[in-house]
Amino acid sequence: MPPEPFFSGPGLDRADHLRSAPDAVRQLARLPAARQLAWENGAPAIGEAGQLVWQAVTGDPPLFLGLDGEAPRFSHLPDGSAAVDARAHFQLLAMVDAAEAPTFAAALSLANWHRRHGHCSVCGQVTEPNRGGWSRACGSCGAEHYPRVDPVVIMLAEHDGRLLLGRQPHYPPGRYSALAGFVEPGESMEAAVARELKEEAGIDVREVRYLSSQPWPFPSSLMIGAHAVAIDDSLTVDTNELDDARWFTRQEVIDAVEQRPGASFQAPPPWAIARTLLEAWLDGLK
Repeated sequence: MPPEPFFSGPGLDRADHLRSAPDAVRQLARLPAARQLAWENGAPAIGEAGQLVWQAVTGDPPLFLGLDGEAPRFSHLPDGSAAVDARAHFQLLAMVDAAEAPTFAAALSLANWHRRHGHCSVCGQVTEPNRGGWSRACGSCGAEHYPRVDPVVIMLAEHDGRLLLGRQPHYPPGRYSALAGFVEPGESMEAAVARELKEEAGIDVREVRYLSSQPWPFPSSLMIGAHAVAIDDSLTVDTNELDDARWFTRQEVIDAVEQRPGASFQAPPPWAIARTLLEAWLDGLK
């Protein structure tokens, strides 16, 4: 298996069995060891060493994040209605310690969902956090709503020892990465990989293989990493989606990942699953 992508890993013990016991959760919030997450500019606050910033619990926090050993961890919903833009927080991502990243992703995804789902999708009335913040309940019609996660396939296509990578308009100059797209209703992961590669690059593929996955909290996606074999190398690039797409040799990928002078492209950053996939490909996709 490829190395574990950034944001993956166990994180906190989510203690699901406690979510349906609000009295027990309130008691946990009053323990001396209980802490709540600090927020800054719409995202979890990060200390100088890359650690999440925790502070004393105030009031009854609506979000029960879980247990750090026996220490309860909570969060208030941060102020503001706008979700955090990943492109505006790349510097923040570079600061987060890898061991803290799963908790960062969980807290931010959950907060983003609450920001966007304050009203019932059945009757339109206001909903309230429920089950320790892991659902929202409608007091009008009785519906209960759970956090959504949007599946996204992100894939490497290979042909004759070369790798297909593309660049989107918002990428930094020279950056190329794996192609990606949302899984559509009624579609398998394998079918989504084949469709997206056909739509964006005009290639047909076979032997679609799952590699790894990564939670992506901007606002709340699950990146599903895959590898496929292209039937031929003729490209028809959809310029509505991509600025460019091209085939890169193994040596070109090595030069980019190792940031060698004169590399033909800039590799994705270490916290992107695309980088994990490139490194796995160089390692033989073990």
